[in-house]
Amino acid sequence: MSTPAFVSVNGRLTRVRVEGDPADPPVLLLHGIGRSLEDWAPQYPLLSRAHRVIALDLPGFGFSARAVEPTTLEVLARGVIETLDVLGERRPLYAVGNSLGGAIAQQLLVLAPERVAGLVLVNSAGFGPEVALPLRLLAVPALGRLATRRTTRAGARMAERLLVVDPALATKERIDHALAIARRPDPGAVMLETLRALATARGTKPGWQAELSAAVVKHPRPTLVIWGDRDRVLPVHHLEAARRLLPHAESQLFTGIGHMPQIECPDEFASRVLTFLADSERVVSTSPQSSATTP
Repeated sequence: MSTPAFVSVNGRLTRVRVEGDPADPPVLLLHGIGRSLEDWAPQYPLLSRAHRVIALDLPGFGFSARAVEPTTLEVLARGVIETLDVLGERRPLYAVGNSLGGAIAQQLLVLAPERVAGLVLVNSAGFGPEVALPLRLLAVPALGRLATRRTTRAGARMAERLLVVDPALATKERIDHALAIARRPDPGAVMLETLRALATARGTKPGWQAELSAAVVKHPRPTLVIWGDRDRVLPVHHLEAARRLLPHAESQLFTGIGHMPQIECPDEFASRVLTFLADSERVVSTSPQSSATTP
């Protein structure tokens, strides 16, 4: 399955992409709010050299059907677990999440700690109240409904530009893809539900962040936190908050990079992630606990 395909997850179609040798250690890629698995496009050939790479359009986003329940962080994380079950991947994996995907990766650890070997949090939600103004405005019911009722090419271009520093990366293909998603019935409504659950016009709601962080620290795992120093969606000082909340975590700051390092500096991003994964797997394989359980 080297190109996107659809699988049935509890009766709803979920779009997935799976790369690499099934015997290799699994890595899960989780995109951000209103996005799709295309946000990892440069990483598939790079990460799949040493890992089984699994990506999906989260429930209700991209081209995946939504869950029956109103969208929350837990609903999205449960949708990920159900998709992994359908794909037959039940080994502990490294969850790599960008933006909202980082918060979902953490929620996945809380819901099913036995299935998460480690975390890579990329410009992740969950570490501060500040968020880009366009997202805050969408959390206002009337404005959100108006903005998602009809997405124009100019609006899609502005949204793509917000995510990256280099305007050349907001390509025609990416804008066309965003418009194709916007024409579907679910993504706009699911995006608004998610925003209202997690944010207000003033910024991210603190309650869920504090609750999530408190739960995550109960399940320490190898963790890498990555940020771009020119992020206009979630500001770079959130990296310092992540370091305080996760003092055991490694961190990487990319200079001159915005909200999506996996696209903006793909080779450097993959190199850093692969090094982290290899080091973490080496530590686990040589730990006394691992040796004790080896036949």
